[in-house]
Amino acid sequence: MADPATIAHTVAPEAIEPVLLGLTAEGWVYVGITIFLVLALTVFKFPKLIATALDKRIADTRRTLDEAAALRAEAEAMLADARRRQAAAHKDAEGIIAHAKVEAGQLVAKAKADADLLIERRGKMAEDKIAAAERSAIAEVRAKAATAAAAAAAKLIAERHDAGADKALIDRTIASLN
Repeated sequence: MADPATIAHTVAPEAIEPVLLGLTAEGWVYVGITIFLVLALTVFKFPKLIATALDKRIADTRRTLDEAAALRAEAEAMLADARRRQAAAHKDAEGIIAHAKVEAGQLVAKAKADADLLIERRGKMAEDKIAAAERSAIAEVRAKAATAAAAAAAKLIAERHDAGADKALIDRTIASLN
């Protein structure tokens, strides 16, 4: 066995802990924590405070979730409305395009008919102008022919009739008047 003097010398004096009412410092810490927990549970009602705070937090979270759900429903309704309006606008655009094509076809047909009528009228006007020019040319040729014939007849008469032929013609005319 070991010598008791050796053992006494190996134990350090700071290893001795103070004791109060039979409890060391560690024991008093446990007692303090126990008293704090008992007071917290009974006097200060920490569990109720914690439960109330958690209930409030849960209610706030639910309210936020409800608002988010309402916003989502509103957004979905707006999206559906926008899609309906887009479909209606697309349908209207198709109707407008179809109507425009029909109108364009009618305008082209009317323009062709008007062009054909205009061509026909201008052709008739040209034919009328040509006919008028022909009549004018024929009248001019007749007038020149008549003038030339009259001049030729006057020349022939002047060459073939002398004063004696005129006397006989005058006598016959006078005799026929009586």
